Amino acid sequence: MRRQRNTFQAKEHYKTPEKELRETETSNLLDKEFKQNIMRMLTDMQRRMDEHSEHISKELEDIKKNQSEMKNTILEMRNSLEGLNRRVEEAEDRISELDERLEEITQAEQKREKRIRQNENSVRELWDNIKRANIRIIGVPEGEERDKGAENLFVKIIEENFPHLRKETDVEVQEAQRAPNKRSPKRPTPRHIIIKMSKIKDKERILKAARERPQVTYKGKPIRLSADFSAETLQGEENGTTYLKC
Repeated sequence: MRRQRNTFQAKEHYKTPEKELRETETSNLLDKEFKQNIMRMLTDMQRRMDEHSEHISKELEDIKKNQSEMKNTILEMRNSLEGLNRRVEEAEDRISELDERLEEITQAEQKREKRIRQNENSVRELWDNIKRANIRIIGVPEGEERDKGAENLFVKIIEENFPHLRKETDVEVQEAQRAPNKRSPKRPTPRHIIIKMSKIKDKERILKAARERPQVTYKGKPIRLSADFSAETLQGEENGTTYLKC
């Protein structure tokens, strides 16, 4: 052990100054390269950090820009929705006004129709009252009344069908004539003969007797007798509608 220590010391003792100088230079050179490498690494790290920071800043700027655009878009959408809501409210108000107006028009139309029906009923009742004493003869061929007149034709019908009435009372006819127009122009039937009685009681007795007979005839051919009411009244009759309808 002592021998090895002495050997090492001997080796150290035999180092020349030139050798020591070279080792010092080598050591200094290594330190310098190490420092340079460290500096390069630090510089590279700084560059990368700067680049990364710049990239992050750019991304943040883009995000802020996108946020601003999104806010503007949201604001535009909100304004559009508010505008749509206003238009919807205006449309609803307009529809409500139209509904109210339509209701007013409907009510006015209903009142007008009611007045028209009342006027028609009044006119029909007035016309029926005017015709209250009339008898309508249906089915007598045209021209039968030319020789002796419609009044004598009616008397023949009474004698042929109701001789007892002729004997019991004097049937007075105030006026007798053909109706100016047919009830139904499409039907090839002769015009009716209108008989205006002097007494309503005579008209009612004749019509009652006609209803009691199975058939009323003129010269052996069937005819009909009915009250001379308006077409609307005849349509609305509940009793004897089929018989009286012309």
